[in-house]
Amino acid sequence: MSTVEFDPYSHTYQQMLDKSIRLTGEGGEYFAELKARYLAQLLQPTFSGKVLDFGCGIGMLSRFLLGYLPNCELHGYDPSRASLDMIPRELSARGKFTSFKEELRCDYDLIVVANVMHHIPPEQRRNIIAGLQKRLSAGGKLVAFEHNPLNPLTRLAVKQCPFDAGVILLWPRELLGYFSSAGLLLQRRDYVTFFPHWLAWLRPLERKLSWCPFGAQYVVVGENTVATRDFL
Repeated sequence: MSTVEFDPYSHTYQQMLDKSIRLTGEGGEYFAELKARYLAQLLQPTFSGKVLDFGCGIGMLSRFLLGYLPNCELHGYDPSRASLDMIPRELSARGKFTSFKEELRCDYDLIVVANVMHHIPPEQRRNIIAGLQKRLSAGGKLVAFEHNPLNPLTRLAVKQCPFDAGVILLWPRELLGYFSSAGLLLQRRDYVTFFPHWLAWLRPLERKLSWCPFGAQYVVVGENTVATRDFL
């Protein structure tokens, strides 16, 4: 994930994302809210800890995180300064949003990595997860959402998305391996979002299908079991 990669798309990011996933009948905000809702159910809405949205982009997920976890202290990191400049002022004023890793803390209670890892070269992925573990408080959670390569509609959406050109998707076992090597205790591995808009009446069933490996995305939740104060 680099500044050069996303700077050119900062002003049109949401439009391009919405266009690439139009086959689902939903826009990018639907999936961002789904992630925030999942996290609120994981942590409880009264959660008041420190949160880092790693790879926050234009702040789409961050906005929903504050909606579902209104008592949290929210920070965001993204290497694309142009993307950060697109974050609404009322959101950026609520916390620290930066492109400098040295400005991040080492005591986050939650770090969210939402559809970011497939933009990171495979040879760097293990180190990224290990570095994020070092930014967690003892008992803090690292939660990573990723596209599911097993889902054909997901593959089609990725193929149609300009800023996903050339990416290599991660199978769940790859991400689980990075969590394990970083010393994170696996808490959950769930598959999420199964039904497009025209089958929305079936969506109440999705929580019961979290075991099914055909969801459009999956999520891995790990807990930090040791206190660390190192830097990325």
